Amino acid sequence: MAHPKRRQSKTRTLKRRTHDGATMPTLAICPNCGEFYVYHTVCGSCGYYRGKVAIVKSEAI
Repeated sequence: MAHPKRRQSKTRTLKRRTHDGATMPTLAICPNCGEFYVYHTVCGSCGYYRGKVAIVKSEAI
């Protein structure tokens, strides 16, 4: 197996990792309740996904 002859510098390592930063997920507004939710997921507040009930949520008392 190949081994590096010299240690990579910090600058070279950081140059390679410039695109690895975390990004914010894309948010959308739920047409049913108006809350923000992450694309391709069930709305956390009302339980709808693509206009249909995916999870039956009980009302908080």
